[in-house]
Amino acid sequence: MNLNRIGVKFFLHDADTVALAEYIPIFHRWIQNHSVGGVLVDVADYSHVYAGPGVLLIAHEGNYSMDERGERRGLVYYNKHAGNRSLLDSLASVCETALNACLQLEREPELEGRITFSGHELQLFANDRLSAPNTQETFTAIEPLLAGFLDNLYACADYSVTREPDPRERFSVTVKTLEPVKTNDLLARLAA
Repeated sequence: MNLNRIGVKFFLHDADTVALAEYIPIFHRWIQNHSVGGVLVDVADYSHVYAGPGVLLIAHEGNYSMDERGERRGLVYYNKHAGNRSLLDSLASVCETALNACLQLEREPELEGRITFSGHELQLFANDRLSAPNTQETFTAIEPLLAGFLDNLYACADYSVTREPDPRERFSVTVKTLEPVKTNDLLARLAA
């Protein structure tokens, strides 16, 4: 399966401590200071949309957002360009990019101490309904590669994987561990 347009969402603890509008100047500053990788282009405010994309940082390679889909806030990163990378390389790349952005947000002066990202739960999704329709067949095709990636990411700790069952939604899986995991630990495992 040639699947490269993928994304990840890392969820926030205590998401209500920061209004979505507070992320807008931070994302603008990221553009000005080149705070995260890639060619950063613009910021779009969708905070008025219930359970929507929130505040979006548009970049050439992929987009970042403080997303509220599923009525749960978290940082989303998804790549926009298909490449010749393997699924494992794509998973590692989007997770590493998102985790770096999570850590950057936690260090922002106006947010420091007010937000923390959880590493024990994440959502992986395909942003390509043609290559990865939301079916059991898609899940069966990527499950072995996904399991290998997650075994490494979670250091073989017990985790569960749940596929989004609604065929009208894009293909996604939610991964949860029983034990808390720090985002720093996940980033270190990706680098190893």
